[in-house]
Amino acid sequence: MKKLYDNVYEFTHPLIQHKITILRDKSTGTNEFRSVVEELGMLMGYEALADLPTEEIEIETPIETTKSPILSGRKLAIVPILRAGLGMVPGILALTPSAKVGHIGMYRDEDTHEPHEYFCKLPKPIEERTIVVTDPMLATGGSAVDAVNLIKEKGGRKIKFICIIGAPEGVEKFHKAHPDVELFIGHLDRELNENAYICPGLGDAGDRIFGTK
Repeated sequence: MKKLYDNVYEFTHPLIQHKITILRDKSTGTNEFRSVVEELGMLMGYEALADLPTEEIEIETPIETTKSPILSGRKLAIVPILRAGLGMVPGILALTPSAKVGHIGMYRDEDTHEPHEYFCKLPKPIEERTIVVTDPMLATGGSAVDAVNLIKEKGGRKIKFICIIGAPEGVEKFHKAHPDVELFIGHLDRELNENAYICPGLGDAGDRIFGTK
């Protein structure tokens, strides 16, 4: 991983970069796009969760009794930003099947590009959980910043944000707004265009995941 800021990391793993290239290709169909987003959720989640706390318990193997580590504390909370963030959830759940799943609904005003919240449901007690927020795209950063603001207002403390691609403008905005939240990016793209789309980007992730172009 490449460290961009104190709390911002860009993945350099070749498998992650390979799969992002598949997503960028406009000829990639809905079924493959959805599958690759799920795979990236697993690969990126594996890396982002490397610091989960563990504790040792005593178990009996077929050979002898021994002490071995398991995850400790409250179960993980995965919180996708609707709707595109849903695509990354199955991959992370494959790693942590006992995780609880919340949802935050945001939509972007087509004229102002500002995010608006329309739904929020978080697992309880949220303040005792490690929270992984997912959204494939970090463009202006507005939705990401507002979603984390909302989680903090509800009591969330230990928060990680995972996105597949990000624009420099959005990354900088997120870093300034939430320097205490770890941000993990699959690839840092070049810029936002005049319509606030990431360039070179991969199009509208939600439309491509759900086939609603």
